[in-house]
Amino acid sequence: MKDAFGAPQSLLILGGTSEIGLATARRLIARRTRTVFLAGRPSEALDTAAEGLRALGADVHTVPFDALDPASHEVTLGKVFAEGDVDMVLLAFGVLGDQARDEQEPLSAVHVAQVNYTGAVSASLVCATALQNQGHGSFVVLSSVAGERARRVNFIYGSSKAGLDAFAQGLGDALHGAGVHVMVVRPGFVRTRMTAGLPEAPLATTPEAVAAAIESGLRRRAETVWVPGTLRVVMSALRHAPRPLFRRLPV
Repeated sequence: MKDAFGAPQSLLILGGTSEIGLATARRLIARRTRTVFLAGRPSEALDTAAEGLRALGADVHTVPFDALDPASHEVTLGKVFAEGDVDMVLLAFGVLGDQARDEQEPLSAVHVAQVNYTGAVSASLVCATALQNQGHGSFVVLSSVAGERARRVNFIYGSSKAGLDAFAQGLGDALHGAGVHVMVVRPGFVRTRMTAGLPEAPLATTPEAVAAAIESGLRRRAETVWVPGTLRVVMSALRHAPRPLFRRLPV
């Protein structure tokens, strides 16, 4: 259960090697989180991430999880909830893809869609049902400002995030009144391994800044969080820009 201050005592991260996910875990462990489940493909990176969190004093478990294997999600994630109540689930996995390549290789584009949307939908529904059954908990979904309006430079990734964003908002509406808090987080350009080597966009941020925004959003029980907050205004302007103008913008 969450403590008297509303901080989660147990955390499940879907995408256990995510830099944003791990930054969030470190921040929450420094508060009151004591049990962490890192779900991801078995790897040295996953084990290293777990050891790093254990060094901070948390009880950390690794969970084999593959976004591309939805048939396994119910059993795999069900085992986590069978261990006891989970106060917070953070969906933090995703792939950026390579827009130029993916346009030429449809199967590569499908891979992006399957990880970012299909896999996320499957895992989300399994976790949402478990949270609803236990009667409490927060479900946090890492979306992206790229989903606000598909742009020429990354419309494959952007469309997958747009789908996930719409799904998560609908999920939040469906769970309203069930004791489950759903929060959609929309970061801009985040300096991570995934974006290494790419031209840095304006208002770029860090995993630690996103983690701080997540923690703040949890306390406020926010439904949507922009990181940084200025992007709410920027993306609103882009979303409503007439298409002829939008096509001329260097975005």
